[in-house]
Amino acid sequence: MEQEQEQEQDREQDRERTGAGGRKTPGPREGTDGRTGTALELLVHGVGGTTPAEMLDDPRTVRITGDHVAAVYRRTEDADAESRPEDYRGRPVPEAYVWCNLTSGNGTRALWLLLLPFMVVNLAHWMRPSVDGRIRTVRLYGLLLRLAGLSLTVLLVAAACEVALDLVAWQCAGTRACAERHSWLGFLSPAGPDGGWWSTPGRRLAVAAAVPAALTGLLWYLSLRTWRAYESQQPMGRERDTEVDSGRTAALGRPGFWYGRRLVARLRAAHTAAGLLTVAAAVGVPAARFDRRPGGPAPLDMLGWVLQGALVAGAVAVVAVTCRRGRSENRLDRELDERLVRRLPLAALLLFVLALLYGGWTRPGWTSAGRLTGDTTFGSLALAQGLLVVVLAVVAHLLHRSRPDSRAAIRGLGGPAVALLACALGGVMSGGVAQRVGDWMDGTGALIDGPPVLLTWQASVIPPLLVVVLLLCAALTRHTLRLARAERDTVERDHPGETGDTGRTRRIAFTRAMATLTDRVPVLVAIVSAATLLLGAGALVGALTTGQVPAEAARGTYAVVHGAAQTAQALGSWLIGLGFILFVTWGRRAYKDPSARRSIGILWDVGTFWPRAAHPFAPPCYAERAVPDLTWRMATWTRATGGRLVISGHSQGSVLAAAASWQLEPAARKRVALLTYGSPLERLYGRWFPAHFGPEALASLHEEVDCWRNLHRRTDPIGGPMRLPGDAGSAVDRTPLKDPLTYGRTELHPLPAPILGHSDYQADPVFAEERARLLARLRPEVPAPRHTDGATPPVPAADDTVGDC
Repeated sequence: MEQEQEQEQDREQDRERTGAGGRKTPGPREGTDGRTGTALELLVHGVGGTTPAEMLDDPRTVRITGDHVAAVYRRTEDADAESRPEDYRGRPVPEAYVWCNLTSGNGTRALWLLLLPFMVVNLAHWMRPSVDGRIRTVRLYGLLLRLAGLSLTVLLVAAACEVALDLVAWQCAGTRACAERHSWLGFLSPAGPDGGWWSTPGRRLAVAAAVPAALTGLLWYLSLRTWRAYESQQPMGRERDTEVDSGRTAALGRPGFWYGRRLVARLRAAHTAAGLLTVAAAVGVPAARFDRRPGGPAPLDMLGWVLQGALVAGAVAVVAVTCRRGRSENRLDRELDERLVRRLPLAALLLFVLALLYGGWTRPGWTSAGRLTGDTTFGSLALAQGLLVVVLAVVAHLLHRSRPDSRAAIRGLGGPAVALLACALGGVMSGGVAQRVGDWMDGTGALIDGPPVLLTWQASVIPPLLVVVLLLCAALTRHTLRLARAERDTVERDHPGETGDTGRTRRIAFTRAMATLTDRVPVLVAIVSAATLLLGAGALVGALTTGQVPAEAARGTYAVVHGAAQTAQALGSWLIGLGFILFVTWGRRAYKDPSARRSIGILWDVGTFWPRAAHPFAPPCYAERAVPDLTWRMATWTRATGGRLVISGHSQGSVLAAAASWQLEPAARKRVALLTYGSPLERLYGRWFPAHFGPEALASLHEEVDCWRNLHRRTDPIGGPMRLPGDAGSAVDRTPLKDPLTYGRTELHPLPAPILGHSDYQADPVFAEERARLLARLRPEVPAPRHTDGATPPVPAADDTVGDC
């Protein structure tokens, strides 16, 4: 039904492009004969998206190419611009690339919130420090993050097993009082009136295993479906590139960077198998432990050992597949490991079925008591994740030390810090579900043992972690207020000769000070990550050494210690439950409310820019559709017209514009000019992803395109200067734009001008000036000479000699 609606939308757009006489409106011509020299301005919007009418400032727009997901639009009157070049002398043909539906579409996108830990660990993969050589160390960095991603999948499935198998089927259904409170468990309870064939412990576990198995299947399906919908677009084929062969091209310019089909398919098979093996172990291991008792049946005991050996072999195979070399970016890899992709999940599924049969076998005298092996499972996962993060930090430090970058976030340790936060987020979400279900099943009495002790310890460290965060926020607030007071004098100096307005000056100064908070995020992440590591290690040690929840472990100590432990345990459980409820509520609201759904889409605009390289179940990468779209559009235009193309990107759109420019062949790249405004290329991406947007990468982009100009404001919390070294810095960055455009009331602005911050850059006259300057440089024949002294040349007239960049 959804596909039929999408196809109907496409047909409607085609009808809109058809004129009154029934003839289709001509689009861009792809030939190389009769080059007209018509200039093109390709607009790319930023986070949150917009409409073609807003981008083109005209309610009448028509889709030139693309579909309902992402497309290029023009004003209706410009649809056949190529056939009327004389009408566009001195002005460009504006086009708008609209990609917001890639990230903020229908209500099912709200379910992607559940994949947040996977997205965060995938981000950490791309935060590798910039380095020359050290190929093995770089591969080790990626390997460690793929293993961390695998541990998150096992953690999620283990949490589902804890809820369904341990809390519900093992503890509650095996306890008369708890089963009586929940009548729907009657057929599983051996003490109930409906107790029968399904009431034995192994069969109860087998029935409950359907929940985590279904979760694993759902993750596999979503990963496969979203890959087909978003990431299956092959980039433009390129001739053999000498830059790629020599290793001189930027990473984002490699032919296979935006096409990770082979790796995603392989990791999807490994993670799916890992999920199924986790469920099989949750069912088979308790049965095998019971069969190992003295006097137990020898055949079942032998089958238990064989099954556990097969599970271990399957786990080794999963880890081996995950450890295989990752992405092949230097070429467009169209191959697929079909046998591996099919056989590994099928083998895991077979072991899962065998575990269900083995666990469901009749075992007289087997009763469920206490907890399953949740403490061991979650403790092992927490220890493994901590070790992976520590080793990852050592590797990242070695890479950063080989080529120090003063602007890199946390001195090159941004990746390990974010990976640790991903593991902590996965633990909080998993523990929150278990805590809430345990409280719901148990009610107000102590009917069952509840979730593993480690989860209670992890919940108890949340209050002290929040104290650390609140102290940091207080320090940042104080710093911001002091900076705002210092900025007042700067604001008045920026507007000499005008009557001062204390209130307006304070608002402008405070907006500038607030914009600097973006630059403080690395410090915040570093401190929170360090505190999380220390508190998590303490929780793990406390749970393993005492085997009791914090309140019980502190009993008999000093009264203040015991009181603090009780408070932390109660408050942590309450906070983790509240957080889970808010999380579900937010997702439900986003499903029903388009505005809330759009807000969630903005989060993914930043988080899902990167391909899925560390976790196949992360939300899909929209850039694997958007970057090839832009590359194809720019390449076909430059071939058809000989050049004169300015790609104009705002905010996240500037990142897409830069990535698409890198994907062009070197000759086409020299025919393109780049205009960025409100751009996070250096301020966010350059600091957090130095290997791909560091100083050398941005400097190479400046050298490879015909010209690049960047606009920014001091009031913008996202965009900033490119900070290129030497003369390149002044050649790319314009001095900060005035914001507001006027301080007081003028003839042109009789009402107070707003403080624009990150929005509406095109309202500034400087935008039109810089665009005209770029268009005047470009000619159909050859790129203009580059300006090297750092000065900003005047905007030439239409017939004047083109200025330098």
